[in-house]
Amino acid sequence: MLTVIASLVPVFLLIALGYGLRRSLLKKDDHWIGLEQLVYYVLFPALLIETLGRADLSTVPVAGVGGAMLLAVLIVAALCLALRPLLARLVGLKGPAFTSLFQGAVRWQTFVALSVTGNLFGAHGLALASVAMVAIIPVLNVMSVSVLAHFAAPQKMSWWHTLLAILRNPFIWACLIGIAINISGLPVPKPLYEFAGSLGRSSLAIGLLVVGAGLHLEGLKRPGAAAWLTVCLKLVVMPVIAISLGAAFGLSGASLVVVACCASVPSASNAYVLARQMGGDAPLLAQILVLQTVLAAFTMPLFINFAG
Repeated sequence: MLTVIASLVPVFLLIALGYGLRRSLLKKDDHWIGLEQLVYYVLFPALLIETLGRADLSTVPVAGVGGAMLLAVLIVAALCLALRPLLARLVGLKGPAFTSLFQGAVRWQTFVALSVTGNLFGAHGLALASVAMVAIIPVLNVMSVSVLAHFAAPQKMSWWHTLLAILRNPFIWACLIGIAINISGLPVPKPLYEFAGSLGRSSLAIGLLVVGAGLHLEGLKRPGAAAWLTVCLKLVVMPVIAISLGAAFGLSGASLVVVACCASVPSASNAYVLARQMGGDAPLLAQILVLQTVLAAFTMPLFINFAG
């Protein structure tokens, strides 16, 4: 348990530092927008390409890790859709608010997951987490865009525009490129790998700073039923399902711990950007993200330790 907490401390210190910098040294939005775009389009894709391209996937239970995460996401997504009519009747949950509940329950904060798995297991942990990313990032983007287009957008998006929104995601392309390099055995010059590795290592620290800069602690005031339900779905239900599936698939040791870590992280901060762009309830999602980030500091060690 102490080892897990020690691995989480640097992650949450970077998030706290980002929160402090946003309110002291780097107060302008332009600073953080630029950093977010740098991480999103350059640094983090470089990490994915370098990690997947060099990973020895023969030692990684690809089907077990990817299958457990993918099925867990699909089950929680189906649960959210099944609960929507009931929530609409009981608490008056409207379409835009439901999309924020949906994104908050199924998406995951990749920067936190990769930082923790890297701290715990080094390159092997990053490879395992990358397998989880390959399995669920394309599906998550398809589902999130589709749900927003159906329940929140003022005008329903055509299938073509939905597909374009998905294809613009640089994480998907980075995963595909990294896997293609790995499977094909394409010889990549060592300086290029070192270049990508340098970019990738900086992505984790800068990405966590950006997460902290986006926190609004006023969102902790009087959270409603929808916010608490989303927190429960993401921080409790998702890891329980994922760990159970991983164990059923025969995972153990580092593989099961990485599944627990990836399933128990808070939701992705870029979900807020997507909600603003497509008509979702952005203030509700901001409140959900703050609650999850704060509470994950307590729930993540429990699930990671249990899986280990």
